[in-house]
Amino acid sequence: MFRPLSISMPSDREIVVTRDFAAPPDLVFDCWTVPALIRRWLGPADWVMTVCEFDARVGGAWRFVSRGPTGFEMGHGGTILELDRPRWIRTTERYDMDWTGGETLNSNAFTPTEAGTRSVLTVLYASKEARDGAAATPMAEGMESGFRRLDTLLAERPDG
Repeated sequence: MFRPLSISMPSDREIVVTRDFAAPPDLVFDCWTVPALIRRWLGPADWVMTVCEFDARVGGAWRFVSRGPTGFEMGHGGTILELDRPRWIRTTERYDMDWTGGETLNSNAFTPTEAGTRSVLTVLYASKEARDGAAATPMAEGMESGFRRLDTLLAERPDG
């Protein structure tokens, strides 16, 4: 049964996105850290990811650049601060155009559930204004669109 993401704002600088996936944590974790899998679900469906790099180790860097149908490019990247497969990823993130008001700290916890995995992504913004600006965008709809593609990818069992 399809269950869309839920969003909460537990503090004046945080957005927490919770979403369940029908796959084991190791597979969901890989879809967040393996470039060949990331390319298949992350970002708007009508955009092309032209750069997809994720050096899955503490201290490693990551970078994504996507091009929209009009040719507009959006890039962002950061550093991997913590990585504990399949339980936890913690990274920094900064957009090239810095629309989020500075660097964010992203923590994604993957917890086994009876039906698969619960992902709890916490984004800590530099300020309340940055958090409010992000919350005012169609972020939830965009993320859910990507998560539906991730559901399809997970159903294909990319782990073999």
